[in-house]
Amino acid sequence: MSTERTQVLLSQEETVRQYEFIEKAALHVQRLKEELGRQPTCCVTTFGCQMNARDSEKLTGILERAGYQLIEEENADFVIFNTCTVRDNANQRVYGRLGVLNGYKRKNPNMKIALCGCMMQEPTVIEKIKESYRFVDLIFGTHNIYKFAELLNSTFENKGMVIDIWKDTDKIVEDLPVERKYPFKSGINIMFGCNNFCSYCIVPYVRGRERSRRPEDIIREITNLVADGVVEVMLLGQNVNSYGKNLEEPMTFAELLRKIEKIEGLERIRFMTSHPKDLSDELIQVMKESKKICRHLHLPLQSGSTRILKDMNRRYTKEQYLALAEKIRREIPDMAITTDIIVGFPGETPEDVEETIDVVRKVNYDNAFTFIYSKRTGTPAAAMENQVSEDVVKAGFDKVLKVVQDTAREQVTKYRGMVMDALVEEVNEHDTTLLTGRLSNNTLVHFPGDASLIGKIVNVSLDECHGFYYMGHMVD
Repeated sequence: MSTERTQVLLSQEETVRQYEFIEKAALHVQRLKEELGRQPTCCVTTFGCQMNARDSEKLTGILERAGYQLIEEENADFVIFNTCTVRDNANQRVYGRLGVLNGYKRKNPNMKIALCGCMMQEPTVIEKIKESYRFVDLIFGTHNIYKFAELLNSTFENKGMVIDIWKDTDKIVEDLPVERKYPFKSGINIMFGCNNFCSYCIVPYVRGRERSRRPEDIIREITNLVADGVVEVMLLGQNVNSYGKNLEEPMTFAELLRKIEKIEGLERIRFMTSHPKDLSDELIQVMKESKKICRHLHLPLQSGSTRILKDMNRRYTKEQYLALAEKIRREIPDMAITTDIIVGFPGETPEDVEETIDVVRKVNYDNAFTFIYSKRTGTPAAAMENQVSEDVVKAGFDKVLKVVQDTAREQVTKYRGMVMDALVEEVNEHDTTLLTGRLSNNTLVHFPGDASLIGKIVNVSLDECHGFYYMGHMVD
């Protein structure tokens, strides 16, 4: 029997095991309900990326299946923080919120607090929590999230803190309860982990090496979601362009997209994140020909300086990135391109910042997420001696941000007067007479309409551009 087939069988066995633990946990929750005289509540707070958001939907699904009622307030009977550790301020936010939870727990002795996600894969974090936050009941990481039902059960059956952190895994278990935030769109994990080891990034250390899901499992999951009302999927991976390299029968990401496009009833396909070094001509062609792949590509730049890119271990040059962006613009003129930029990487000079600004002006991004470099212990960049002073970083950041905002505003304005398809996502939170829809290019548009249109794709005229969103009206 092939290794892949063996893993599938082990996965199926694990799924059965976890459903058994959900049933056991439900008995504990029922007893708690009788003790409290009401249904126990839970709150899942997500820090970080779309993959974390998807993981949180799984956690929520299991909690609800076990008998908890989902609420948004953090004084619930079961609170879980799904953490991110890409930047240090994300860690500090978690520690700050834990202090608040301690106050809630003193008033509610039945309260349970759980921590999971990338931050929990850092040994120094675990030590700090054991020492300073001993009221936490459960800690687990990124590799064993599928074991949540089993770990939830352990919090009822064991006294003291339950810690279950794995260094790595090759196991993929996906067929567990999920509570989607939106009934009409969903994230889909197509792969896990990262092999790139950018020198500033902690992700490969906390999420492990790349593991691709079998295409048939992905197709089956999406087909089931479409049958359940989903019209748009977001394919998720740290580097989706590397998809399929470690499968027994290797497959490119472009080939996977072709298969997904054939699913009847699926209207839109999104994906992130794409690494520039792996974005192939084949993928550009598939995007160009597709009727379902959204006209939005997130293509992280990080820096416009070839010297800094080399120190970041990004494995492309400024010129290669610009040539790729130019090719995408030429082949797919209506493709919106967004990016990530880091300012203040060790050794960066004002001249390097100007190189980044030059790329921003040449590519004309529809949006760019601009960050100040965050030193992450355990990464090569953290040990570099030429760290940039705070005032120099701030000056560079402000300069880049202004150019990003100016060029993006100009780029988004180009859509004024057009009629485009918008997926209606919700009633506008500021004005209940308006709906909020998302265009294929990821721009938001607000327009008058009825809540019965939520989840449907409608034609919208883009009338007024307000920086990064539009006001419009529906067109028959």
